Order: sequence, then structure tokens, then C-alpha cells
Amino acid sequence: MERFEQLAALLASRCPALELRADEPMSKYTTFRIGGPAALMALPRTVGEAKAAVKTARELGIEPFFLGNGSNLLVADEGYPGFIVKLSWDFDEIREVNRGLEAGGAVLLSRLSNALVDRGLTGLEFASGIPGSVGGAVVMNAGAYGGEISQVLEEVTFLDEGGEVCTLPVSECGFSYRNSIFSHRKCLIMKARFQLEQRDGYAIRARMDELAAQRKGKQPLEYPSAGSMFKRPPGHFAAALIDQCGLKGFTVGGAQVSEKHAGFVVNWGGATCADVLELVDRVRERVLRQTGVELEMEVKVLR
Repeated sequence: MERFEQLAALLASRCPALELRADEPMSKYTTFRIGGPAALMALPRTVGEAKAAVKTARELGIEPFFLGNGSNLLVADEGYPGFIVKLSWDFDEIREVNRGLEAGGAVLLSRLSNALVDRGLTGLEFASGIPGSVGGAVVMNAGAYGGEISQVLEEVTFLDEGGEVCTLPVSECGFSYRNSIFSHRKCLIMKARFQLEQRDGYAIRARMDELAAQRKGKQPLEYPSAGSMFKRPPGHFAAALIDQCGLKGFTVGGAQVSEKHAGFVVNWGGATCADVLELVDRVRERVLRQTGVELEMEVKVLR
């Protein structure tokens, strides 16, 4: 812990306005509502604060973990013995640019989608129910109902490994299914520019309402979860394979394979990270044994 005390002291001297939190419970920051404390968390509000947090940590040999909305994250019960950076303030802004919008990395996709309705801009209706931030969505090329973030992106601005601000056009971001170059680099997504088309606001809202109704009917939104637990295996659907193996409702401790959607693992009451990981291991083992298909977790584990 001495390293993090040293980091906190250095940051406090170099960047007095930067908000720092020690031993911050991660269960507050994940949609699973699971996770012990992080050793140190910084919540930069400006580009200057973000650069200071990242550069100072790396000077001490500490690699920051960049946290979005925690919607695709499972944190260990013991917590995370590391440094978390979570953007706020200046990175939570939306502004109009040309025929599209520019959104900070901390902007929630639900809020961005609603902003498009007000402006009569179409292209992100599919994202209205994804419980993530713009930054996290860019990193994993988030998608749903046939749409992906990369389809409407124009460019991405980020803090690179050297702590410098860079911008790349979408064509250079290496997007593929649930993947991008940012999935394999230690970059902090600061903002993204979206190129969108004009459309009647009522039609946009109608499409979003239609997708919301589908989600409500098929997904276990009443319980904490991290969304789809597994990636889609080539030629198959993870939920169908799990259902085929009779695993709907399968429970370990407070973690359960959703009875509504087998692709979701839910925290139906006091689940721990250990519960979820044991359940995932047993589901993967059963599916592999009965179908020959190996499932890969989509949710990131932080420990």
C-alpha cells in the first residue's frame, strides 16, 4: 500500500484539485454490484487532471485501470490492489459538430441516445439500452440488435501509453466483433465523434421504444448483471447452447443463470465474485461436454 500512499501524495501536490479516494468499494461502480475496495481511485475532471493521474502513476511503475460505467466488469471480492481512473465532469459533455455529435468518454450511452432524439439524429438507437459509457463502448465496439458503435463513429480521441492526447479516424481503430485496437492497448478514451443522419425525432423515439420493449421482455433487467456473460461463439448463440444444456436457473450461491435469458448471469441476492466465477466455470464445462463448443467470457474480471 505504500506505493499508493506515495502516488496519492504526489498527485495531491501536483494536482491539488484532483479528487482521490482510497479503499473505494468497487461494488458501487459495477452493474453487477459486486467487488471489494480499490486501493486508490482518481476522478479527473479535466484533460490536465487525467494526464497528471496517468503520467504520475506510470512514473511509479503503476499501470492505471480505466473504468467506465462498470457494465462489463466483475471485480474480485478481495477488491483491486491497484489504481483506478474514472473520468468525470468535462468528459461527461455532449456537443454538436457538423452533422453529428461529440461525446465525452464518461457519457452514458442511454443519455447519448436520448440526446439524439432531441436533435433528430439517427444511428444510435440500438445503443439506448446498453448500460455502458462511450469510452467502454468504443474499447469493446459495443453493439446490439445488429448495430455496433463502429458503424457510426467518425474518430476517437484518447490518452496514449505515453500520456499524450491522440486522435484516430475510425478506419485506423481496428474494429471487429467486440474488439478494437484499444482492447489491447493501455489507452484512456477521452471523447468520440459520431457521424449521424437526420431523421424525424418521433421515428427515432419509436424505434428506441420498440427495442426497449424487446429488452424488457427478454432480458432480466430486474436483477444486477453485467449483460451477456459470454461472447457469441462462431456459428452459435451462447444463450441457446446454455439453454440446450438445461442450465436456465442454475445457481451457485447468490449467482444464477437467468431464467429469462440464459446468456445472462444475475446477482439475484448477495452474489460474490467467487459465486459468479464458479457458476461460469461449471456452465462452460457442461456446455463443452454436451455440445463441443467452448464458451469465452465477454465480461472482464478485475482482481
